Amino acid sequence: MIPVALTIAGSDSSGGAGIQADLKTFAAFGVYGASVITALTAQNTVGVRAVAEVEPEFIGAQVDAVCDDLEVRAVKTGMLANAAVIEKVAVHVRAQRLPNLVVDPVIVAASGDHLLERDAVRMLRYALFPAAVLITPNMREAEILAGCAVRTADDMREAARRLLTMGARAVLVTGGALEGDALDVFFDGRTMRDFRAPRVEVGRAHGAGCTLSAAIAASMARGLGLQDAIALAKQYVTHALETAPEIGHGSRPLNHLVGSFPADVATPR
Repeated sequence: MIPVALTIAGSDSSGGAGIQADLKTFAAFGVYGASVITALTAQNTVGVRAVAEVEPEFIGAQVDAVCDDLEVRAVKTGMLANAAVIEKVAVHVRAQRLPNLVVDPVIVAASGDHLLERDAVRMLRYALFPAAVLITPNMREAEILAGCAVRTADDMREAARRLLTMGARAVLVTGGALEGDALDVFFDGRTMRDFRAPRVEVGRAHGAGCTLSAAIAASMARGLGLQDAIALAKQYVTHALETAPEIGHGSRPLNHLVGSFPADVATPR
């Protein structure tokens, strides 16, 4: 049986991030992708022009419709525009007992546009993080969430420690803004681990964070443990950046068609 992964996120009209990036990533990993749309964005590689939010009740109805029919093995969340949406998603994630929740706390886009309302940060911390197996903030998001400066690798480690106290079982602070190797810092209360890959010079990437968290969720849907899923997802993102197409006039979207889930890794039935 093909495994199912669910993305709960916003729609990116340019196709490089959000729901569209998640579904492309799921397909690359041989996973059937289901989706719950939380917001519609009018955006392109240059920036976000407008956002139309979906009513929380309808978001909950989407979650229930998917989960009442499909056996979801992993979930990732992306753009959740306000506190009411975050609370509704958290309630339904718990009610449906959804496994392997990866929370990508989307607060700012690659262009610098703010996508999460400030008053929603508290709800993210206290309602959704405790249900997550992993949260994947980038450095700017880690600063906002942890309340400390995040400028160096040591700062990333300190932010990971602080963020773990908010209830998630593990934290991955992504360090795309650092110089040198592309460094992500993992902490689960026992293990502090650096995930490194050669830096790919593409300027600003569009949808890299969405793609990473989606790849982690897809890998777990296929039966990998958390740290193995992160390692494979990071490899996938690196290759997707190395072959990123020259599309648009702003941040570079990834090539989601590269690679696939290794054939020698079995999918549990």
